[in-house]
Amino acid sequence: MPEILTVFSILGVFLLGAMSPGPSFVVVSRIAISDMRANGLAAALGMGVGGFIFALVAVADLTALLTQVAWLDILLRFTGGAYLLWIGIRIWRGAGDPIKVTADDTPHSGSFRRTFLRALLVQLANPKTAIFYASMFAAMLPASPPRWMVLALPPMLFCTEFGWYAVVALAFSSHGPRSLYLRAKH
Repeated sequence: MPEILTVFSILGVFLLGAMSPGPSFVVVSRIAISDMRANGLAAALGMGVGGFIFALVAVADLTALLTQVAWLDILLRFTGGAYLLWIGIRIWRGAGDPIKVTADDTPHSGSFRRTFLRALLVQLANPKTAIFYASMFAAMLPASPPRWMVLALPPMLFCTEFGWYAVVALAFSSHGPRSLYLRAKH
């Protein structure tokens, strides 16, 4: 397969992966619903940077290190899993609580930077995302990819992750979807 088709195939698979429901979607949509639109976009940016970091790790072949150093891989999985479990419990316990919605011009849950970091941590702690990136790069990259491909994929995957979550943030921070969600939340 020509190299450019390989790149587009990788981008398509990663877009579908980003679109699959998970903790990242929950975090971005909840921030977009409850806070101002800029913080929803900060969360989308955090997801994009997380994807960029995973792509860098995958193309740098550091995933091979994790397969060689089993304790590091296990530590990362357990730490990430524990963090996601903590987030899940908080969401579950708060399911019945009303979401405090702010006006479009006043932040509710924190600054742009704080929201960005929260989303980035969710993305980096998600073992599903780490495994997805590692396995897809292993399966889809040629054995010896050209240098341009190795350099181009991380920023392109940043754009894919950020683009999808920006759509989610913009949609859920809009009046119609926000109102619908708030009525059906419980």
